[in-house]
Amino acid sequence: MALHDMPTARRRPAPAPGPAPSAPDRLPTLVAPRLQLRWIEAGDLEALYGVFSDPEVMRFWSHAAWPHQDEAAIYLEAIHRGFEQGDLFQWGIALRGDDRLIGTTTLYGIDRAQGRAEVGFALAREHWGRRYAREALTVLLEHAFTGLGLRRIEADVDPRNQGSLNTLEALGFRREGYLRQRWLVAGEVQDSVLMGLLAGDWSGPG
Repeated sequence: MALHDMPTARRRPAPAPGPAPSAPDRLPTLVAPRLQLRWIEAGDLEALYGVFSDPEVMRFWSHAAWPHQDEAAIYLEAIHRGFEQGDLFQWGIALRGDDRLIGTTTLYGIDRAQGRAEVGFALAREHWGRRYAREALTVLLEHAFTGLGLRRIEADVDPRNQGSLNTLEALGFRREGYLRQRWLVAGEVQDSVLMGLLAGDWSGPG
């Protein structure tokens, strides 16, 4: 299952005057009962390609499945650049037993001044139906609201993507809008359901 989500390179803002505070060199690891959300590394390129080259996984994404394996390295570079710039945090979803990456989940379009971000996720097809996405998003949202202090998380979902809609609604997201013909992917026009979750509505891990 997948949301409309794609890391994009954004222009780095001009540095503020004075000494900059020290920052971590990677995302923190977030632990769930069966999973951990962790930093994505070069050793994960094959697994990344396996997820994002699968047409079934990418059926309702904002771009087509990857046709070439070298796109995984380009994608990873964009992920790391987004972290450095502070507007895109993308974790690998890994099984706790063997640390094997089986998908990703993302906070992107992060706007600290406004206290908001968008969320996206993708999971390898062989792991669908086990509620891994819900488990991963639970710890991600907890970190977004309590660790990062955000007040609003948004999601852009293809209305045909019932699995993702069900997952988000189970976590408390509300449908807030419908945008017709928002995306054009591989020659196909796609609509979007816009969803939102506020910190005040978040009940935390249950």
